[in-house]
Amino acid sequence: MNALDNFLFGLYPYLCLTVFLLGSLIRFDRDQYTWKSDSSQLLRAGQLRIGSNLFHVGVLLLFFGHFFGLLTPHFLYEHLISASSKQLMAMISGGIAGALGLIGVSLLLHRRLFEPRIRINSKTSDIVLLVLLWLQLALGLATIPMSAQHLDGSMMMRLAEWAQRIVTFRTGAPELLAEAGWIFKMHMFLGMSIFFIFPFTRLVHVWSGFGTAAYLIRPHQVVRARRLNVPAGHNQPRRPGAGV
Repeated sequence: MNALDNFLFGLYPYLCLTVFLLGSLIRFDRDQYTWKSDSSQLLRAGQLRIGSNLFHVGVLLLFFGHFFGLLTPHFLYEHLISASSKQLMAMISGGIAGALGLIGVSLLLHRRLFEPRIRINSKTSDIVLLVLLWLQLALGLATIPMSAQHLDGSMMMRLAEWAQRIVTFRTGAPELLAEAGWIFKMHMFLGMSIFFIFPFTRLVHVWSGFGTAAYLIRPHQVVRARRLNVPAGHNQPRRPGAGV
């Protein structure tokens, strides 16, 4: 392992997570009026509806798939499914979700670049973010043919062990990626970088989306009608032609 690998896959993850958490908290505290998705639906709704739905469905499936797939220890499921079967399932489900997300973000990017009114009202960060998301989804799909070359699940187990060592602050994480292909490493680096820029973009509205889950356990709001005691004859409507 060289110094660059040690930095990218040993120190950089913690840098990204720190900026991701603290940056989001600081932005919420200091710039709450910018905590929004900045929707451009009023400028053109049709392509946004299709692209946004495909993108969000694909990305949410990928997020939860990566979250549980990488961070669930092997001993919890080894009696139910083998590593090779899990990898095959991940390739199929990830391929479908990745394709949906890539189609969706392609529509959103096309809309940003080639619709004049939307292009004028778009920030540079909006376009850069969509380009990064497009590249990340494309790299993720590109890992599927590489994964098909070793269906024993060995590389998937190494990636999962790397993620688990990072979140549990154990040493030896970068060494697990010594034999990983450059596409895997690029996919991981770009994914961490998206967490790094998260607080500085419209992605912060994702926190609000997850926050709505609190309404599932929030007690019902009781609204009662308030009856006012109005004296008789007070504020009664005047007859037509009555004097002031």
